[in-house]
Amino acid sequence: MNYFNDLISQALGNLPVNSIVLAQNITNPDVVGQMAKTWNHFVQTGQIWALLIGLVIGYIFRNLTKYG
Repeated sequence: MNYFNDLISQALGNLPVNSIVLAQNITNPDVVGQMAKTWNHFVQTGQIWALLIGLVIGYIFRNLTKYG
């Protein structure tokens, strides 16, 4: 059993085996509904525009500062 604990600790970045969460209580299993609600909130608050503008400005900045 000690070999198994050492193997798990090495595989998980030297975390103690006691701190690994193997099970959780899921209170709302509607994952797709939560994703849709989050996306709608993202669009309604205007954050989508900030994302798109940031991507465009980042792309332009990358091309302007690219060497070669």
